[in-house]
Amino acid sequence: MATITAAMVKELREKTGVGMMDCKKALTETDGDMEKAIEVLRKSGVAKAEKRAHREAKEGVVEAYIHPGSKLGVLVEVNCETDFVSNTDDFKDFARNVAMHVAATNPLAVKREEVDQNIIDKEIQIYTEQAKQQGKPDHIIEKIAQGRVEKYYSEIVLMEQPYVKDPDKTIKDLLTETIAKVGENITIKRFARFRIGE
Repeated sequence: MATITAAMVKELREKTGVGMMDCKKALTETDGDMEKAIEVLRKSGVAKAEKRAHREAKEGVVEAYIHPGSKLGVLVEVNCETDFVSNTDDFKDFARNVAMHVAATNPLAVKREEVDQNIIDKEIQIYTEQAKQQGKPDHIIEKIAQGRVEKYYSEIVLMEQPYVKDPDKTIKDLLTETIAKVGENITIKRFARFRIGE
């Protein structure tokens, strides 16, 4: 049984942003294995975030990001449950990072349910036509079109986009991590992106 030192707990806390007690518990559970402890915390963070997802988020901030040169700007509304959390650095950083991400990626909607079905139908039509022109057999054309639509969602839906600062995670992953850190439900309500001349 490995001895769990304060330095190990501190290191894990710095890497994950999770509370001291949870870090110590994860290290004890994994016999001091840092990588396994991170995995344990990620899994429990996701579980906790899912439990909180139904709680109402009525507080929050409207965060603004103006790109250098003042030709591009974003407003994003991010909600949480309490005024206390809306004033924390973790919450503010999250809102700021989402606003910068929207400036960089120009999504069409926050969630896929908000995307106009006509846009999706048009994309399916284009992908189906392309597959036919490539001489693909009929029985796999639908699968090809569906696969391309999934990829299209990951390009236009904010929650499904790879996070610009860390493409290994999506905005949904970033949201889940932040919920685990602050201990409250958080939602990205809406955004507006302005560009001169558009």
